[in-house]
Amino acid sequence: MKFTIPLILTVALAGFLLITGCGSSSMETAKNNPIETTPFGTTSNGEQITLYTLTNVNGMQAKISTFGGDIVSLTAPDRTGNYADIVLGYDNVDGYIKDSSNFGALIGRYGNRIGKARFTLDGTEYILAKNNGDNHLHGGTIGYNLVVWNAEEISGEDYTGLKLSYLSVDGEEGYPGNLNITVSYSLTNENEFRIDYAATTDKKTVVNLTNHSYFNLAGVAKGISTILGHELTLFADKFTPVDSGLIPPGELRPVEGSPMDFRTPVAIGARIGQDEEQLIFGGGYDHNWVLNSSDGSLALAARVYEPTTGRVMEVMTTEPGIQFYTGNFLDGSEIGKDGVPYEFRTAFCLETQHFPDSPNKPEFPSTVLNPGEKYSTTTVYRFKAKER
Repeated sequence: MKFTIPLILTVALAGFLLITGCGSSSMETAKNNPIETTPFGTTSNGEQITLYTLTNVNGMQAKISTFGGDIVSLTAPDRTGNYADIVLGYDNVDGYIKDSSNFGALIGRYGNRIGKARFTLDGTEYILAKNNGDNHLHGGTIGYNLVVWNAEEISGEDYTGLKLSYLSVDGEEGYPGNLNITVSYSLTNENEFRIDYAATTDKKTVVNLTNHSYFNLAGVAKGISTILGHELTLFADKFTPVDSGLIPPGELRPVEGSPMDFRTPVAIGARIGQDEEQLIFGGGYDHNWVLNSSDGSLALAARVYEPTTGRVMEVMTTEPGIQFYTGNFLDGSEIGKDGVPYEFRTAFCLETQHFPDSPNKPEFPSTVLNPGEKYSTTTVYRFKAKER
């Protein structure tokens, strides 16, 4: 027997579903978890810091602080579907204020090193802070990792996100030009964490923005292991060798036949202890690789596989280079989340970028930004897991 519902009852039922949130659109909203905000402390001058939690339909989460734009937590699934935090960081903003390692931070105005802490534009020499021996590193004494960013929630059909903005004024840390910056973090339902960087200037300047997250795909809770067993692939035939101060002379050197060859998967620890000049200079890996993709399109730059959990992280970027760093300066003195000390080589960084010291190396891809132009780069971290 076939039953029918009278029209008036149908309309009433639809209204009930709309009011009570049981309709299909409301169910979709429920699956796309809202962005949560929680207080995360204050700076020394009383500025309030907020922690934003992004969650996708799979349960993956990213936690972002307005102080330094820090990625405080990022979870990823293992081969059994369990999610764990995979980035180093601190439980509160005080840790980030005192941090000397830039855990999870936005880096600028210029990521990586500028030799002798100076560069010249149109005949004018700009003197920067020497905060890394004779060199300038990661934007100076007060880089973007130590400022409070403005935040705006963003969302789309398949992502939730946060748009951060900051005005870096003319002369800040010695750089010319008022630089208007926006950095958008997006967590998609495909377990991709996307970072879109954009900037404009009113005066000719140099720009090289990046993020300085430290990853351990086995997880960063108590019992954290080294990253030496992680298997790395870098889609790069060349790298930029460095001198003893970690400044590249300007050469693009083939990786073939050297410990720098990660064109096929290699355990990070397989060659890190070799008595080789570049590894000695870096204290391990702390070098820029020249990516094979060089047309500015979003392309695969790196893949990392952690065998015990099955976690895989793929890095895609529009940038021409990537800095691979193996936590060579971690020594256990930094006490992180849940009281975990971060020991030697318990994390790695893959910082997408233009090359170190590009303002002083005209043969490298330019980092100059002119008024009327827009700086725009994208990096995507994609997470999945594979069977043994």
